Amino acid sequence: MRPVQERWARERLVAVGYDVAVQTPLLATVGARLLWGFDVREMFAEIDRAADLPAGTRVLDVPTGGGLVPRALPPGHGLDVVAVDLSPVMVERARALAERRGVEGVRFAVADATAMPFPDADFDVVLSYTGLHCFADPEAALREFRRVLRPGGELRLTTVVRGAGRRQDDAVRMMRGLGVFGHVGTADEVRGWLGAAGFAAVEGRRMGALAVFSAR
Repeated sequence: MRPVQERWARERLVAVGYDVAVQTPLLATVGARLLWGFDVREMFAEIDRAADLPAGTRVLDVPTGGGLVPRALPPGHGLDVVAVDLSPVMVERARALAERRGVEGVRFAVADATAMPFPDADFDVVLSYTGLHCFADPEAALREFRRVLRPGGELRLTTVVRGAGRRQDDAVRMMRGLGVFGHVGTADEVRGWLGAAGFAAVEGRRMGALAVFSAR
């Protein structure tokens, strides 16, 4: 297992710290603005779109982190959701969040995003929010996302990217030095990875250092 994967899989403090920073409104707002140059409300608005999927949609949430997608779902949402993360701590926190909010219909699993235990074409939608930049091999993860999606299925993705500005690129280098981020591409590189993985109809936009993609 590569060093960045080792940290996420084994170190509780890393997982808890990252989750608290993302899900605590004040920390998330300040961090998004100062480090990454975007309004965190726009990121959560993108994640909240999961609640608009039709009942019965089979959804893979990877990596779930501390439960960003379960957090966006109302009780009785009607979706068939599988939430996956490499970190057992993240899975534990996501499950607890879903229970506190009364969100049923979500199953949780510990798994590597580059080698998931699901059949080909098993999901209608893959949601991957604020996690791709933490992967040692994001291209392999995107190929795996494509594998588990049915033909015509949709990928919704947000990720930190390089190239937004000096301050943001310095923050990326800092996070990589801490062993928290993996291979971080530019927005154009991520678009290229999506095409190489077999995705078409790729649409994207960038908010500061956060890139938002939709692909089929």
